[in-house]
Amino acid sequence: MGCGRVGSTLAIDLEKAGHTVAVIDQNREAFRRLGADFNGRTIAGVGFDRDTLLEAGIEKADAFAAVSNGDNSNILAARVARETFGVGNVVARIYDPGRAEIYQRLGIPTVATVLWTTDQIMRRLSPSGSKSEWRDATGTVQLLEVHLHGDWYGEAVTLIEKNTNARVAFITRLGEALIPDEHTVLQEGDLVHVIATEKEISNIEKTLSVSPDGN
Repeated sequence: MGCGRVGSTLAIDLEKAGHTVAVIDQNREAFRRLGADFNGRTIAGVGFDRDTLLEAGIEKADAFAAVSNGDNSNILAARVARETFGVGNVVARIYDPGRAEIYQRLGIPTVATVLWTTDQIMRRLSPSGSKSEWRDATGTVQLLEVHLHGDWYGEAVTLIEKNTNARVAFITRLGEALIPDEHTVLQEGDLVHVIATEKEISNIEKTLSVSPDGN
């Protein structure tokens, strides 16, 4: 929902990644940002309206991003997508940082700012593997944001280090960074950032993509 700078960039990037995309915006003129090569669906309407969402294919959607220019509209649409239609991966852009934290506590992932938003929404719509956030000059060591299988939540952070050759650098929780210790327990919604060598990344991704017990 929303075909501004973030919405159009996100739609194009998702389509390039092989996804089928539908874009909702109240202004038909906004769809011009998608360009002539965009093959997805465009629906003119209100993004939290049930009929509009149904026309966009919400019942078959794997993910929903609310990135219009209105905080209230984004939150309402995100809640409808999750609570009414059961969409698993939902994210909303919120301009007000204070409100964003409140909605995070309600279980709706939120992000802010244009370039960072597009990148982070991609991570949440298609959560898998890892994303490099920094690497040393030789490319040997990287700082990565890693995706965890749901069964890791509720376990101690130290379990990641026991099961992989990664070191947990920090966790982003409810919009704030924290450095974990041996007592820190992973919570749903945590973004986990680890330090690892290039050669270990694929093994780390494989280990974290399944339950800690290996299933």
